[in-house]
Amino acid sequence: MFRRTAFAALATVAALAVAGCGDDTPAASSPSNSSSALSGTVNVFAAASLTGTFTQLGKDFEAAHPGVKVTFNFAGSSALAQQINSGAPADVFASAAAKNMDDVKDKGTPTNFAKNTLEIAVPKGNPGKITGIKDFADKNKKIAICAAQVPCGAAAAKVFAAAGITAQPDSLEQDVKAALTKVSLGEVDAALVYKTDVLSAKDKVDGIEFPESRKAVNEYPIATLTKAPNPDGAKAFVDYVLSDKGKAVLTAAGFDAP
Repeated sequence: MFRRTAFAALATVAALAVAGCGDDTPAASSPSNSSSALSGTVNVFAAASLTGTFTQLGKDFEAAHPGVKVTFNFAGSSALAQQINSGAPADVFASAAAKNMDDVKDKGTPTNFAKNTLEIAVPKGNPGKITGIKDFADKNKKIAICAAQVPCGAAAAKVFAAAGITAQPDSLEQDVKAALTKVSLGEVDAALVYKTDVLSAKDKVDGIEFPESRKAVNEYPIATLTKAPNPDGAKAFVDYVLSDKGKAVLTAAGFDAP
């Protein structure tokens, strides 16, 4: 009787041991999930008007993915499109206008992630006594606008047409940040920039809204590039920009939802 009881007990222990080994199998394979962790550098080409916002998004993204470094190339969207088409190693392109995104040959499907509107920027205190968009036709005013091939320049042309004026700019800038700098340094009486730029430089410039700005609202598209050196990182960054966290940063900077 004792032998049969002991044998049964040993059989039970053996069965439990085998079952325990089976339970360990999934746990042993779980570390393989870490192989999907992001790593390397994500090269983001972004419109100059996104400088402050995307710099913050890059820091937030790096904090969420410790193995990743985000680098930025900020410039006019037209110049960035040319660089990408010439073979520059970009993973993501964020443009200030659909036209410049369309110019890029090898890209994924673009998604609009923000809107922006033009605003008149003047030095603090408005020493040039600028009152509205019609002052951009006054030869006695020092004016800066973006060049026509740049999204802010194309938008400026639309508002000038809506206002029925012929602008008399003293300088044509290659990106919106250059136009804003002219105002910040007091080199011009006014410049046409985006409302987000006025907000970002509110300690140095004042903003003047004008009704014609509604005729030229810029949609901002973002896309991964098909020849991205880091495709996984590129997709993850785009997803982050489109996430609720990304939207919150954009909204705080003054961008409107698409």
